[in-house]
Amino acid sequence: MAPERESTRERTPAGATAAGRPRAPRLDQPRPPRRRVLPEWDPEAFGRLSEKIARFLGTGRFIVWMTAVIIVWVLWNIAAPRHLRFDEYPFIFLTLALSLQASYAAPLILLAQNRQDDRDRVNLEQDRKQNERSIADTEYLTREIAALRMGLGEVATRDWIRSELQDMVKELEHRRHHDGHVVFPAERSDRSPGRDTDDR
Repeated sequence: MAPERESTRERTPAGATAAGRPRAPRLDQPRPPRRRVLPEWDPEAFGRLSEKIARFLGTGRFIVWMTAVIIVWVLWNIAAPRHLRFDEYPFIFLTLALSLQASYAAPLILLAQNRQDDRDRVNLEQDRKQNERSIADTEYLTREIAALRMGLGEVATRDWIRSELQDMVKELEHRRHHDGHVVFPAERSDRSPGRDTDDR
């Protein structure tokens, strides 16, 4: 009995090995936040900024400003005194600046296009769902109208009832004139017996 009790009891480590073991993280508590090496930013704000820059890069105003800056840059480095020139004839610094501008403009334009594609995809999905709902509503209304037409085809209209009653009255009058029979019992009660004998 004693060995069984010892095996069921929870064994706790003791000695030098117990002190050196690292503690496992607890599963019932959230992890502590990690330190990030890279800076954090709001992707939505960065995307809006990239769209603004991409829109500006695609305007004629940007082309005019860039052309004016390049012309002033070239004229300054050609016509200014030699000690005031900062970029000599091959204009290496200008080439580097334009390459840097292009290397930043291309990813910003791509990012703006990706955001626009995402918006277009969402709008297209919403339009598709709206079209499906419209088609379903149209099919439902078409079925309802067809059912109403079929139902109205079996309903007796006022003109049909009137024409049927007129045909019946004509048929009864025809029988009355040809056969001499009294069709309506009310007419028989209105006539007196003596008068009937006189008519005969």
